[in-house]
Amino acid sequence: MISPSAPLVLIGAGNMGGAMLAGWLDAGTDPAAILVVDPKPSEILSARLAEAGVRVVAGPPEGVVAGVLMLAVKPQLMEAVLPGLKPLVGPETVSLSIAAGKTIAFFESHLGGAVVRSIPNTPAMVGRGITGAVANASVSSEAKAEIDRLLSVCGPVEWLEDEAQIDAVTAVSGSGPAYVFYLVECMAEAGRKLGLPADLAMRLARATVTGAGELMHRSPDGAAKLRQNVTSPNGTTAAALEVLMADEAMQPLFDAALKAAADRSRELAG
Repeated sequence: MISPSAPLVLIGAGNMGGAMLAGWLDAGTDPAAILVVDPKPSEILSARLAEAGVRVVAGPPEGVVAGVLMLAVKPQLMEAVLPGLKPLVGPETVSLSIAAGKTIAFFESHLGGAVVRSIPNTPAMVGRGITGAVANASVSSEAKAEIDRLLSVCGPVEWLEDEAQIDAVTAVSGSGPAYVFYLVECMAEAGRKLGLPADLAMRLARATVTGAGELMHRSPDGAAKLRQNVTSPNGTTAAALEVLMADEAMQPLFDAALKAAADRSRELAG
């Protein structure tokens, strides 16, 4: 679907766009089939792209029709950027957005044709992300498979049946890494209050969360089973979980927090 004559055109090579670009190159995508449009790519990325033979331009070039047009600019800039991208869209082009808060209808109104809306998360920057995606009716099965391949270089892709689910995906996984980072902050602060030096408490909390995440990644067991495996009856872990799992403790707090995130996602989409 993408080729030097119908390239993958990446609009914006910031943190997320740059991470996916690195993943495509590592996966063996033909550099001649990639075109990056970014007025100010980082020095490190510019050097990598020059070495790989990927063409980088400051603005949309004339005479190019994209196979895939990937939109990786900030949501607040999208309205200004899209009109200049219309010439890049042909009958076979699929427009792929990774911007939060912009609906399929928004992209259809500006670009028309086949559109995929996706919500990756920041662990994509280290190849451990997960992406929720939804396609409009104009995306063929062949095109969907190609988009899946492109997105999956940074982690698994979950295809949604209904765009309305995007808000919940945003709340759970799109914003989710921030919740985990805050959990580390809370654990470290609690450790400090128990008498540990602040830097040691942070190292312990950080290593514990990243290690637990890796264990869960490698284990076939579910999260509940892994929790049970480390919880001895009447032990220290059980004492802590009795507090965290109380009726008005962690689950209701997460219910309220994720609802707030999903509500805000709907507000941003208008």
